[in-house]
Order: sequence, then structure tokens, then C-alpha cells
Amino acid sequence: MSTHNVAVIVGSLRKESFNRKFANAVIAIAPETLRMAIVPIGDLPLYNQDLETESPPEQWVAFRDAIRGVDALLFVTPEYNRSMPGGLKNAIDVGSRPSGKGVWSHKPAAVISVTPGALGAMAANQALRQTLAGVNVATMPGPEAFIAQAGTLFDPDGRLTNDKTLDFLRKFVEAFGQWIERNAPQR
Repeated sequence: MSTHNVAVIVGSLRKESFNRKFANAVIAIAPETLRMAIVPIGDLPLYNQDLETESPPEQWVAFRDAIRGVDALLFVTPEYNRSMPGGLKNAIDVGSRPSGKGVWSHKPAAVISVTPGALGAMAANQALRQTLAGVNVATMPGPEAFIAQAGTLFDPDGRLTNDKTLDFLRKFVEAFGQWIERNAPQR
């Protein structure tokens, strides 16, 4: 199996969010063949085509360069009002522009949705998948990851301690690695 660089994009901007904790848990259990790192989205100015000049905002340039340089994408998102957070949608918009020069196209991806509630943020997961299809991202169809009751899965130090969830995440990451192998663009 080849080694692949994976951008982990956390939809929640909160420092201590369950989504960030899950992203860190996945990074911790990922095999050496998947080099995962969180690419922050919190400082991206809202997409505004008027700013798409010869000198776009430096945060946009840095973000686009970071995404352009990876082989695959892992999105970890909460659900806000039955959809993905606005900051995550903005990051997708920033990365999809300027037209014809987007950084998302043909990258394999996976989605994990996380919530302290009971439904696993299913609406956000599906909304994100729909948006990723629009920017030509090859999103892994399964296994799907809808993580519910997130507040009960961590110890006070923020470590994922639920064995059933850890086992699921290991299987999820293994499937994601296989998805990347089959779908990553050749460099």
C-alpha cells in the first residue's frame, strides 16, 4: 500500500469540540500509510468573488495550497440546523474557486459526522456529501460514520475511551485507506 497525505478538515471551529477530538482520535489510530494532518478553516475570510483578484486573501492562498498538496480528504463535521456549519461550506467554496482551478476535484474523501445528540448528525453528513459531489470529490460510500452521543465517549483528558467506537473507527480508517488506494489521482 502506498503512503498518502490526507487533509483532515474539521467543521467545528470550537477548540474543544467533539469533532476536533474525533479528528485527533482518527489521526492517532491511522496507519503510517495515511499521513493525516488537520488543515484549519477558522481564519478563512468569507468567499467573495470581488476578492478573487491577482492577490486574493493570503488565507485563501495558503488553504488552497494545503489542499492542492494532499492525496485525500477526511471531513469531520457537526450538524448545525440540519446541515453542515457555515465555516465548512465556506472552506469548500474557497477551495472550489476560481472557476476551473478548484483544488477539490478527483480527490478521494470520507465523511464522519459527530454530535452529542442521538441521530449522529446524519443530515449534515448527507448535506456535505451532496456538496462534495458538486465539486467532484470521490466520497467513500461506506462504511458511513454517524457518531452519536459524543459527550459520553471521551475521558476528561479528551481521549476516546469507548472500545466499540474505537473498533468502528479502525475499520472505517482501513476502508478509507483502501478507498484512497483505488481512487487517488496518480502523481
